[in-house]
Amino acid sequence: MTVQMIGPEAEARLDWLALCDAIEAGHRRPRAEIADIFLYRGKDTLLSRAAWIDGLGQLVKTATIFPGNVAHGKPAVNGSAAVYSDLDGTLAAIVDFHLLTKWKTAGDSLCAARILARPDSEVILIVGGGTVARSLRQAYAAAFPAARLQVWNRTPVSTARMAEDFPDTEQVRDLETAVRGADIVTCATMATDPVISGDWLRPGCHLDLIGAYRPDMREADDLALQRARIFVDSRETTIGHIGELKIPLASGAITEGDVVADYYDLGTGAFARRSGDEITLFKNGGGAHLDLMVARYILDRMG
Repeated sequence: MTVQMIGPEAEARLDWLALCDAIEAGHRRPRAEIADIFLYRGKDTLLSRAAWIDGLGQLVKTATIFPGNVAHGKPAVNGSAAVYSDLDGTLAAIVDFHLLTKWKTAGDSLCAARILARPDSEVILIVGGGTVARSLRQAYAAAFPAARLQVWNRTPVSTARMAEDFPDTEQVRDLETAVRGADIVTCATMATDPVISGDWLRPGCHLDLIGAYRPDMREADDLALQRARIFVDSRETTIGHIGELKIPLASGAITEGDVVADYYDLGTGAFARRSGDEITLFKNGGGAHLDLMVARYILDRMG
């Protein structure tokens, strides 16, 4: 048995738009079976996710999220990912965790933005200055090459570093002003309390929420969800698990019926923008089925 070892060098063969096509194709296959296990120690999290898609095989991905690592110059998120054969369940590949997470996370959001954001979007604001924010900068630039990209973070030194690496990315100091002027706002923070106010969202804006992954975390306030049409990548991995939706559902600020569609509704036409003026909101939950779709895309590109 030969097990493929896929490392960071695979990135040179990957393409953001082709990845989005692969994610859409993956959702035309039979619905994934998914299971998640969350373990907590204070602010630290151990997240194990498994998925099985008929025709693609199985994947188990384990992530450790230790926010305190950043202060010591270490990645906050680490882990491992294993892909198993659909034919006989044998181990097919070990995929570099950081490579897979980067392309899954940003690709998930980009796939939604290609459908829900206005194609003529001129200003894209990235909220956050970490590793995910950098991958979002690459992904969104691929799909919206004419757009002006901006970045805001609580710590200006992070945005300064990003501007050094991406000279055409503009640093902004005032978050409210930047959100009010943006056509797309993509948010990747470790916030537990909302940083985005619904009052700030302009008509036609697309809001992409990535950071919240625990029941006690959220990036947008109730008004943002109430003003927007809400979409998710998977109802199964977001509604009952992530504070972005769980908290306002519990308070009655929104109902489950306000979640319009997930990716498995792509074929029905429900996962779509209805007008140029409506506000769309996408919650990126990043389930293991998406990791499996992206891992298989990577393996295909590696030949």
